[in-house]
Amino acid sequence: MDFTPDETQEAVAEVATALLARELEPDALWAAFAEADLLTLALPERLGGEGLSVTDVGSLLVEVGRAAAPIPALATLGFGVLPIVALGTDAQQDELLTGVSAGRVFTAALGEPGQQFPAQPSTTAHQSGDWYRVSGTVLAVPFAASAHRILVPTDAGVVLVDPTAAGVALTPTPSASGSPEFAVTMDEAVGELLGAGDEAVQTLYRIATASIGAVADGLVSGAVDLTAAHVGSREQFGKPLATFQAVSQQIADAYVTSRTLHVAALSASWRVSEGLDAQSDLDVMAYWIAQEVPATMQVLHHLHGGLGVDVTYPLHRYYSTAKDLARLLGGASQRLDLVGARCSSI
Repeated sequence: MDFTPDETQEAVAEVATALLARELEPDALWAAFAEADLLTLALPERLGGEGLSVTDVGSLLVEVGRAAAPIPALATLGFGVLPIVALGTDAQQDELLTGVSAGRVFTAALGEPGQQFPAQPSTTAHQSGDWYRVSGTVLAVPFAASAHRILVPTDAGVVLVDPTAAGVALTPTPSASGSPEFAVTMDEAVGELLGAGDEAVQTLYRIATASIGAVADGLVSGAVDLTAAHVGSREQFGKPLATFQAVSQQIADAYVTSRTLHVAALSASWRVSEGLDAQSDLDVMAYWIAQEVPATMQVLHHLHGGLGVDVTYPLHRYYSTAKDLARLLGGASQRLDLVGARCSSI
């Protein structure tokens, strides 16, 4: 399979890169993304979108990761818009997605106490007339307070919950990057069924995981480029740091990690976009992110020396965001267990 970006993907990346280079504040950057129609790429054409795939939208998320931009692109597009397009009826899409062009935010609850991406969610939902009543606790929900709806996996399927609805309580929880995260407790909260059954939950998980992979791909690539520029220009004993063997070996290892993740993320995203069995690719990619990406960021941080400690220097955004993504995926041990279980079942 040829994963060379097509014209559409190159155009999306080019526009995103130009906006990110302006170094706007997060709210202004998000508004600029909306004004440039970058948030509507996956919307159906009847709603003014382009009907682009997970891979196409991934080309945008890669650039967001490459700049370590603290905006709700992953939550809105990867956890919200793309799953709504995949699972929602035309009426639901019309109602929910019309505000995306103005910067409407979405998110999803991908973790419960003790487990991320639970195959059988303990959060319950039972039908009450045309609506569903949702009860349970979910963790590490990004941008929940500003979201129009939270996509919540339940034992009945994926349910849309309004974070301002009665019976919903949001508790801020810390994140490494400082991006807003919340524990969300629901007690008979009213919600709308987006997709019924286990397959709807797995569809949400597949799209969300592929989207995390795209951001992580850009994140590592951006951090490697930042570090390569630093060691190429910073001198010690009258020579650039990059000329020292130990430094060149470490930056080379980081580059190998970056390129491996790039291939894994593209392969997984393409299979999700094409409706193929993508779970093996997603599991391997997620393990690589959880296991290798934080370790690589630690090496890149080390290569910056004391400069990497400075919170005004961008490296800290890359390192902390990588830790958040690894945690969001459930960590290396959980991901290795999933890879091992899949291997043993073949």
